[in-house]
Amino acid sequence: MPLPPLSDLGSHEVTNQPGPPADLDLWALDAPFRDHLARSGADTAPLMRLGAELGREDWREKARAANRHPPELRLFDRAGRRLDEVAFHPAYHDFLTLGLAAGYAARAWSRAPGGHATHAGIVYMMSQVEPGVCCPMTMSYAAVPALAADEALESLWAPRLTAAAYDPAIAPITQKRAATMGMAMTEKQGGSDLRATATRAEKADGAWRLTGHKWFCSAPMSDGFLTLAQAPGGLTCFVVPRWTEEGRNAIRLQRLKDKLGNRANASAEIEYAGARAHRLGEEGDGVRTIIRMVHHTRLDTAIAPAGLMRAGLAEALRWCAGRTAFQRSLIDAPLMQTVLADIALDVEGALALGFRVAQAFDGNSAEARAFARIGVALAKYLANKRCPTVLAEAMETLGGMGYVEDTPLPMLYREAPLNGIWEGSGNVICLDILRTLARDPEAKAALDAELDSARGADRRYDTALEGFRARWPVSPPEGEARAFAERAASLLTAAVLLQRAPASVSEGWCASRLGQGDRGLTPGSASGIDAAAILARLT
Repeated sequence: MPLPPLSDLGSHEVTNQPGPPADLDLWALDAPFRDHLARSGADTAPLMRLGAELGREDWREKARAANRHPPELRLFDRAGRRLDEVAFHPAYHDFLTLGLAAGYAARAWSRAPGGHATHAGIVYMMSQVEPGVCCPMTMSYAAVPALAADEALESLWAPRLTAAAYDPAIAPITQKRAATMGMAMTEKQGGSDLRATATRAEKADGAWRLTGHKWFCSAPMSDGFLTLAQAPGGLTCFVVPRWTEEGRNAIRLQRLKDKLGNRANASAEIEYAGARAHRLGEEGDGVRTIIRMVHHTRLDTAIAPAGLMRAGLAEALRWCAGRTAFQRSLIDAPLMQTVLADIALDVEGALALGFRVAQAFDGNSAEARAFARIGVALAKYLANKRCPTVLAEAMETLGGMGYVEDTPLPMLYREAPLNGIWEGSGNVICLDILRTLARDPEAKAALDAELDSARGADRRYDTALEGFRARWPVSPPEGEARAFAERAASLLTAAVLLQRAPASVSEGWCASRLGQGDRGLTPGSASGIDAAAILARLT
């Protein structure tokens, strides 16, 4: 056992400084999570085990190590031969082992009910401790439905992606018991405009050869990548293995991105130099094929910010409970209570809508699938717009201590913008929402039904819903897409909270998020919320 630190330092005594937490239980300490998870139909048993494990102090230390020692690009060996490999800190591999064994990429595709909701619970908890490692696991999870476009590729890759295990060996897919899948779509000239893809695909040796450049390749040490290239028949989706039976595929790593956050994970700029590839789906059908992967990654980018915000809120609550200022405990100060309760509403709102969407992903009906299409975009948009603000406020709650790397707040804050950028930035998501509602009558009907399901529960909600529909009786013009998306997502969150959360939470959301002029621009400026009752749910 390590000796306890000394508080009497000679020149002064250390007092009024809450120490770092010992072992925690991310499941037992999170009542809102347990409530919304139960309503989503998830399998709680594996999540209880994972929450107890992830909350241990040594996993927080591993997270610090993985962030302090980022991936290292190894282009050549000492003799100048190409390697094109990335070396990670051992803690990175430890997290992948833990997450994949828990079923991060596998649970959703088992025959057990509530698979996507259970998967979302794993994402939520992993994001609280080390979010960078979620990237390769999310893409491995999301690649599975896209592989259904080709029976042979599906039979080769899907069992290994869903093996609930981690195998980091450098070997072709046929020699591995488990695998991970990455994605390489973005190019310099196009960004989100995938039709501008310039990478070329040509038939050769019974397969295809790809030549071109990819501006972002996430998790470049994955066993394979879904990618887009221009074939003779148009933009087409391909599976590019990292290693072939002959050795390294012709995937040249150019550099690793020096990112704001997501430090434990590698993102690379790559060249396909005649890389061997296998067509997935029909020629010219690339976007439709890969969009199945994108759709599922969006679920994770809607859930992950809830986990980031929860981690920041938990740090703020622990600090305020153990710190005094101006002769009173911080947690008892009315203004601090208002701030904490206000950001707690953002956390629970993201939780509630995120797990309602995950429940729809598990549904088999046409209505559930339609709601998943529109709901995931709205959930992703709102949660990611709130995430940086909530984490900045949590950091400010700790004062200067929150700004230093001894706490996880800087890491969480650097991570906050990522999920809003990944798989469609704000404008792209808003345009997708308008396009879906205009072209998909089932999605519009599913959204309307969900909004109508909460009518009569709160007069402020009813008034806000009527105002929303009066302002936009049809699809809004493009310039109002963000206003429309924010209001629709806020109303949808309210509808879920009114049916699944305590009155203090649902009424607080309606009062502070739907009223006219009742909320300022900053957390803690809301009125009409029962701060004490909201905080009692968290402590």
